[in-house]
Amino acid sequence: MLYKRLTILCGHYGSGKTNIAVNMALDLASQRDNVAIADLDIVNPYFRSKDSEDEFKAHGIRLICSEFASSNVDLPSMPADLYSITDDKSLSVIMDIGGDDRGAYALGRLRDAILAEDDYEMLMVVNKFRPLTPDAPSTIEVMREIEAACGIPFTGIINNSNLAGETSAKDVLGSADYAKAVCELSGLPLVLTTVENRLYDELKDQINPLFRLHLQAKPI
Repeated sequence: MLYKRLTILCGHYGSGKTNIAVNMALDLASQRDNVAIADLDIVNPYFRSKDSEDEFKAHGIRLICSEFASSNVDLPSMPADLYSITDDKSLSVIMDIGGDDRGAYALGRLRDAILAEDDYEMLMVVNKFRPLTPDAPSTIEVMREIEAACGIPFTGIINNSNLAGETSAKDVLGSADYAKAVCELSGLPLVLTTVENRLYDELKDQINPLFRLHLQAKPI
């Protein structure tokens, strides 16, 4: 994948943004120096980027997140070094934004600087198997709510349709029409289809571009 300086991942609750963000950060670190992953998810999800902190350190990836991430303190706190994302132009950053419009308000703090620099991709992570985004119109509704909350327009779509560990190759292939419909309604390109590592070899010759995901372990 070709990355802009800022790659922003948004989507519905449970769409799989964090796993994609972690994998993209590792992929980006194999291509560039001075890579960071920023966890701006303030709605306390089940998975957090911080759960992969040791792996980030091993690959020289800087982690920008709230001091309360992965703690028992449930506060909507922003990272102390939030503005380094836009101020330090030497950083290449993958940004994991909270679910729906509530989480996107946090991104709004950086809106003016992001738009002024204009070196970003804002990607909508979609999953047809989530209960509130089963079709293109409902997915577009969530997209527009996120855009209104943060003031930044989306630039592309990531199809991450999955059923967690029960996902089959047939499920991924069967989501193609849904992703195409989302792209047509939004007027945006399909940037990637993601797939868990165990299904990658089976699908790599059938879907392009296909992005391999090594899934995070569930936090204890």
